[in-house]
Amino acid sequence: MTQGQGGFRGWSAARKGHLSRLRFTSLRLRLVVVFGLVALTAAVSASGIAYWLNREAVLTRTQGAVLRDFEQEMQNRAGSLPEHPSQDELQHTAGQMANSSQRFSVLLVAEDATGKTVYGNSGGLNGFALEDVPKSLRTAVNKEQDVTSGNKSPYHLYWQRVVDHGTPYLVAGTKVIGGGPTGYMRKSLEPEAKDLNSLAWSLGIATGLALIGAALLAQAAATTVLKPVHRLGVAAGRLGEGKLDTRLRVSGTDELADLSRTFNRTAEALEKRVADMAARDEASRRFVADMSHELRTPLTAITAVTEVLEEELDAESGGIDPMIEPAVRLVVSETRRLNDLVENLMEVTRFDAGTARLVLDDVDVADQITACIDARAWLDAVDLDAERGIHARLDPRRLDVILANLIGNALKHGGSPVRVSVRESADEVVIAVRDHGPGIPEDVLPHVFDRFYKASASRPRSEGSGLGLSIALENAHIHGGEIMAANSPEGGAVFTLRLPRDASELAEEGTQKDKGET
Repeated sequence: MTQGQGGFRGWSAARKGHLSRLRFTSLRLRLVVVFGLVALTAAVSASGIAYWLNREAVLTRTQGAVLRDFEQEMQNRAGSLPEHPSQDELQHTAGQMANSSQRFSVLLVAEDATGKTVYGNSGGLNGFALEDVPKSLRTAVNKEQDVTSGNKSPYHLYWQRVVDHGTPYLVAGTKVIGGGPTGYMRKSLEPEAKDLNSLAWSLGIATGLALIGAALLAQAAATTVLKPVHRLGVAAGRLGEGKLDTRLRVSGTDELADLSRTFNRTAEALEKRVADMAARDEASRRFVADMSHELRTPLTAITAVTEVLEEELDAESGGIDPMIEPAVRLVVSETRRLNDLVENLMEVTRFDAGTARLVLDDVDVADQITACIDARAWLDAVDLDAERGIHARLDPRRLDVILANLIGNALKHGGSPVRVSVRESADEVVIAVRDHGPGIPEDVLPHVFDRFYKASASRPRSEGSGLGLSIALENAHIHGGEIMAANSPEGGAVFTLRLPRDASELAEEGTQKDKGET
């Protein structure tokens, strides 16, 4: 279960990082932003509508009152003037009209008895002048319209809002019906503009307060929503660390409560499944270990007998009947194969149980490779490219197992010559074993280190046990190293072994683990 727990820890670390980003930079931020945007949109819309309605109401009310008063003054005062008044009469009447309740400036325009255009201004020489009236308004006021059933008057009252030097004004004009002066009025709307500006500031402040309130509400809502999510993330992390008894406290009937119940059911099912798998795995390992130990006793006796038979085969006296010699040789070969298989199974059980330990020594790598090749009579089939003096602190027995499996595999499947090269760096030793065979098929490469894997399904039974490369990889891992399989561009397969120059730290960890278990 060691590898599975490592996977759990890796998943847990990634999950914690993901939940941290989700909590602090993603979901919380999005909730606050969404709440803020909704509040801002609503507040701006409401403020805009309120401002527009108030603006129209204020301007319409003021404008209506001023125009009614001006129209009334034109009828009562300007309408009482003669058809061709003098300038003094116009001036006096304009002053009277300007003193109405609305307090606007007045300009009267007419022709005197001589046909000369005269003006009457309520503000004197520097008051309201004809130039202050937009040309389009003057044209509309002086344009005589046809009298019809729907239009009973040739002249009408026209008005326009203008801005002069930053100050808004209401300008209006009309002509006395039946002959008489033309009157123009100008009323400053600055008080109303100030009132509307104050209203705009008030609505802006209200919008800002609404936005702040929405942000606080979003923060509270995000905390309420994310707290269960955070608890779920913590529980998932604990579950990923292998604490399969982790459960969430469930309260309520909302979607988060349903999610918590689903998590609890999943965790319970996972705990049961892992417990079942662990029990089966333990039973399987125990079976293999027990079987290997049980086989060793009869296998030792059989091995002793086969050694005697093998000596008889090699004897010059011809002690074995030629008729049974092939059978005897088969028994000897299969006994050796069975012996190797049992030894490999016992080694595998030690790795699975986590009891395999390093016994370190200072090793000259070139001497170790030479000894491995010489012990197996491979000198003529292996080309060694290694300088003496490359030292590393490793387990010599396990290094010999790795080399024997890699070189033996190359000789068996790739054929000689097999080239073994060694190079070093500051912190590791790299050993490459290359053969000159057809290489490894691409679909086989991912599985070469799998236990009992055979590249050819048509040859399920071969001289090998299918455990050699797997055991070699485990021995590399226990040193803190690695083995990689690939195909050489020049042809043939290449197995690259990387080992640290000093595996003392891993050996100490194994020793401390043994003490802790004891």
